[in-house]
Order: sequence, then structure tokens, then C-alpha cells
Amino acid sequence: MSTVNEWTLVAVSALSLSLMTCRVDAQVQAPVQARNVVLVHGAWADGSSWAKVIPLLVDDGVAAVAVQLPLTSLPDDVATVRRAIARADGEVVLVGHSYGGVVITEAGNDAKVRALVYIAAFAPDAGESANALSASLPATPLGGEVRPDAEGYITLTEAGVREDFAQDLTDAEKTLLFATQAPAKGAALAGAVSEPAWKAKRSWYLVAAADRCIQPSLEKTMAARIGAETVEAPASHVAMLSHPHETFGLIQRAVASVTAAA
Repeated sequence: MSTVNEWTLVAVSALSLSLMTCRVDAQVQAPVQARNVVLVHGAWADGSSWAKVIPLLVDDGVAAVAVQLPLTSLPDDVATVRRAIARADGEVVLVGHSYGGVVITEAGNDAKVRALVYIAAFAPDAGESANALSASLPATPLGGEVRPDAEGYITLTEAGVREDFAQDLTDAEKTLLFATQAPAKGAALAGAVSEPAWKAKRSWYLVAAADRCIQPSLEKTMAARIGAETVEAPASHVAMLSHPHETFGLIQRAVASVTAAA
């Protein structure tokens, strides 16, 4: 009988050890939580404006999603971004271009958002809008190429796209941008931020030195005000299209910082 008990104890011990080993192996082999980036376009653009950056992020193991803003009002656009944040599997780095910077400044207060990246973007304080920030300095060349319609939507002229919005892209790219531009409601550009997320979360900023839409001096001022880690590229306003690797590099640094702090 004692021999049977001894064998039973041996079997139970072996089974327990096997289960423990399986649990350890499962922990070791468990997939690393996805690193999530939500990309937010600006006015007169759509999610395809990130087409050159998304493959770089995916190749780096990042789960990248580009939203499609309705560009009807700041609350509508913020709600769109918050839905994308909610769908993300884990923590998020928000990236905004141009008016998209206003959107991420408000939407970035979501608890899942760990960092903000501004690409030639507005970074408003409480009570500020894209329009208010633009009006703080003399008008840029693009300012003369905007055309409002009877319903309050604003588009760019072809000359504005070619010479002031995307002057460092190819002719084919300029043609595509003009043909696919998304009209922006004036109310969206006048929408003011209530609580700036950059006051509580780390920020990065890419200054487009050849920007003819937002004054480069204003970009530098905003980047300094929010305490952003800043780089500069000799880019037009659409820096993510003309300088995708510099844009990716800045986003990559923000993602790496969040991953290291996790």
C-alpha cells in the first residue's frame, strides 16, 4: 500500500510540475500588448494623408489607425477620435496634423492616451481655437486661397494646394490632394479647446520650416509652450507626406517612451 501511495505522490508531483511549466511557458509566450497609434488628419485632408507613415509604423510593430474626421465641428471630430481610442487594444499615442492638433488636444484627455505628437499642428491652450491661433500672427500665403461656400464649408483653390499647402510634393501628388480634399466646416476651425491634454501628458512636435499654412514661428512657440520634445524638418505643411521618415521617427520616439514607461 505504501508503494502505491509513493507512486501516487510522484504522479501528483509530476502533474503539478507540468502544470506550473505550462503556466510559465504561457506567460513567456504571451503576446506583447499592442502598441497603438491613432493618426488624426487636418482640414482639407483625410486619413490617406498618413499613407506614407502607416507602413513604417506597421513594419515597426505598431498598430496604426487613421481616423476619418467629419470636419463638421470640434465636438464631432473629438467624438470620432474617442471612438478610435476605445477600439484600441491598450494604451494609445495620439498623432495630429494641422487642425488635427486641436482635436488631439481635447481628445487626449482620455485615460488610455499616454502621449501626444503634433505634426505641423495647432496646440491650443484652454479657450483657443485654430482660427484664434492663426490670427495671432500675420496671415500666411495660404490664407488668401481659402474659399467658403454658402453652407459654411471651406475649400482650398488649386493654386493654394500646389503653391502653399503641398509645394514640396510631386505634381501628381498635388493633383490628387486637390481632387480629394475634404471641405472643412468653419465652425470646426473656430472650435475652442476646453481642457488641453498636453498639460498632463508628454508631447512631441515636428516643426515644418517651409510651412505656408501655419507660421513656422507659431509652431515653434506652441511647441515650446507645451514643453514638447521638438524636431524640425524642411517641409511644407504636409510634412507627413513630404518627409514621412522624419515624421515616423518622431512618432517612434513617443511610442518607445510610452513602452519604456509601461
